[in-house]
Amino acid sequence: MLPGEVILKPGESYQAPALLAAYSSAGLDGVSERFHSHIRGRTMHPKRARPLTLNMWEAIYFDHDATKIKAIAEVAAEIGVERLVLDDGWFGARRSDHAGLGDWIVNKKVWPNGFTAIISDIHERGMEFGLWFEGEMVNPDSDLYRAHPDWVLNTGGHSENNWRHELVLDLTNAAAFSHVLEQVSAVLTEFPIDYIKWDHNRVVVDASNNLQAAVRNQTLAIYRLFSELKKRHPKLEIESCASGGGRVDLGVIDYVDRFWVSDNNDALERQRNQRWTGQIIPPELLGTHIGPTPGHQTGRSLSLSFRATTALFGHAGIEWDISKISNSDKAALKTWAAYYKANRDLLHTGKSIRIDYADENAYLYGVIDKKRERAIFSFAQLTPTTAVHPAQLTFRDLNPDKNYQVKAVYPAGAPLFMLIEPPTWLTGVTLSGAVLMEIGLPAPILAPENALLIEINQSN
Repeated sequence: MLPGEVILKPGESYQAPALLAAYSSAGLDGVSERFHSHIRGRTMHPKRARPLTLNMWEAIYFDHDATKIKAIAEVAAEIGVERLVLDDGWFGARRSDHAGLGDWIVNKKVWPNGFTAIISDIHERGMEFGLWFEGEMVNPDSDLYRAHPDWVLNTGGHSENNWRHELVLDLTNAAAFSHVLEQVSAVLTEFPIDYIKWDHNRVVVDASNNLQAAVRNQTLAIYRLFSELKKRHPKLEIESCASGGGRVDLGVIDYVDRFWVSDNNDALERQRNQRWTGQIIPPELLGTHIGPTPGHQTGRSLSLSFRATTALFGHAGIEWDISKISNSDKAALKTWAAYYKANRDLLHTGKSIRIDYADENAYLYGVIDKKRERAIFSFAQLTPTTAVHPAQLTFRDLNPDKNYQVKAVYPAGAPLFMLIEPPTWLTGVTLSGAVLMEIGLPAPILAPENALLIEINQSN
């Protein structure tokens, strides 16, 4: 940031961004509950069930082919996907990440007839359609930059900071703001688009226009842009993405409906990312997808069971070329999708719980409903355990005087167990809330990079 972000003349005032803080005597989960309650209480918080989403980025990247996309859509509908999102590569000269940003016009060479046919096909299959934008950025190789090289943030006096082949468009410039708003809105008007993923893939440096500091006004400009898009298109939902989770905060949250937690879609990394992003943001706002294996970011191979269990605890989705998967994987995804839909009300309205488990290489966490009648937990072994006799699995926030049926469920396949026979309670046991909280259950010994899904239901 540069000096002079806020300069007040005599008689002027300044309203600082809101600062939200919370205290709880119940530890991090208590603090988390207060933030979640506050966020869920906003008038603009999403009210309808969070649709199971498939984003096509890791399935096709820049290789946009209508036949391929229809094949993905066909399998997606069979699995139970409710929203299909076309990512980067549909506009301007965007055949790679070197060109096209700023030219928000459908590339007629890639999509000669526009999106009408593909959106119609997706809608007829019962799914919504979403589209990717990165409206705050511009490539030097674009019609926009060639026409208006002065529309970028720059301190002047040296070459522009071209990072990831792109520059930051100066949205404090009224003409640049209008260009982005009108081009994006025109696409949303021409085609029945339900949802946009709004990306931001570079750091804002040299944040100046005419040598005036511009970070604050640039931020306020994107808020105005989001507000105007939603005013013009009232049913539109917006996902905030900034190379993943680079813009997850309680300012932009009032203008968007979802956050993409991280561009690293590896489930092992996502266990950690989702755990701590969820400290503030409730799970229904966190995009959590099943990625391919090996993972495109790490090269790590992980079971579908582990990837699916990890993705369940959020606004779930898929980011994978499902047109090429095996019949067994397709069947597992179909079962998992049905499980997500049947339980998303609990997952997206309940209280998040993270148990301080004795093994630092494992996570025990879950969600319990307000009446303390139903809960879903995950026991995830991230790296190898060092315990021959692992600590008991103890739970929290149950009614000590009520009985609960506890069992393991496998919506996308069972995890890999190690060394000894799994404990017998996995097939079902009824115990009091007091026993489950004070004594607990024998922990299974899982292979690393595996997770067990546990259902707890109050019994009559």
